[in-house]
Amino acid sequence: MNVNAELEMQGEHSNMAVGAYPKAREYINRELQVLQKSDEIKAQHFTLQREKLFTKEFKGKKIIDIAFGMLIFLAFIITFPFIALGIKLSSKGPVIFKQLRTGLNGKEFTCYKFRTMHQIRLQRIDGKPIITKKGDRRVFDFGKILRRTSLDELPQIINVIKGDMSLIGPRPYPVNECAYWSYTFNDFYYRYAVKPGITGLAQVYGFRGGTLDQEHMRKRLDYDLTYVENSSIGTDLKIAGQTLMQIIRPSANAH
Repeated sequence: MNVNAELEMQGEHSNMAVGAYPKAREYINRELQVLQKSDEIKAQHFTLQREKLFTKEFKGKKIIDIAFGMLIFLAFIITFPFIALGIKLSSKGPVIFKQLRTGLNGKEFTCYKFRTMHQIRLQRIDGKPIITKKGDRRVFDFGKILRRTSLDELPQIINVIKGDMSLIGPRPYPVNECAYWSYTFNDFYYRYAVKPGITGLAQVYGFRGGTLDQEHMRKRLDYDLTYVENSSIGTDLKIAGQTLMQIIRPSANAH
C-alpha cells in the first residue's frame, strides 16, 4: 500500500481529512520515501523547511509566549501554596509530578504538572501504555478539581520558560504513548514539527485526557496536524481565548 492510501485510510474516520492540510501530505508523501531513519530525523527535516516558510510566525509566537507567559507564571506563583496544601492534605507524595514526554523534533524533556493521582504502581498489559481513564481510582478528589479546571497544567509554564514548550501547540504525550501511536499512524511524527503546548486546537474541541481508542486518537491527531499546518498568531490567540473560557466553565471531558 502506498503512502497516499495509508494516509487516506487513517483519516477516513475524521471530519478533518488529511486533505485539509495538503502541504503536510505533499511533504509526507515525498519525504517518507527517502527518509528511513528515526522519527526525530524526519521531524528535523520538516522543521527546517517550516522555519523557512513561517519565520515571522515563529517570532510572533515567541512574543506571545513571553507576554502571556509572564501572567501565567504570576498565577502559578500566587496559587502554588493553596494548590500544594490541597494536594498534601489529599495524598502522600510530591506536589509536582515529573514525567518524560516527547517534544520538538522528537526530543524528550521533563514535563511538570501538579500531582493529581495517588502513587500506585500499575503493570502494563500487552505492552500498551498506562493511561488515565474516566473514573480512574488513582485520581484523588482534589486532583479531580485540578484536572477539570486544567489547573494541574499550570507548572508547565516552567517548561515554557525553559523553552521545552509553547503556550499553544499539540499536547505533549508521555514517551511510551508516543512510541505506541507512532507505530499506528505514519503521520504522527508530524506533531514534532512545532513545540508542544500547554493547550492546543484538539483540547479546545474537547479531545482531552488519555485514550487508547484508535478512532478517537485519529480525530485528535487530525486537529493537531491542522494546527501545525495552519498555525498563526491569530490562531494562537483564538485558542488561548477558548481555553480561558473552558477554565471558567470547566468541561466534563477532563479526566
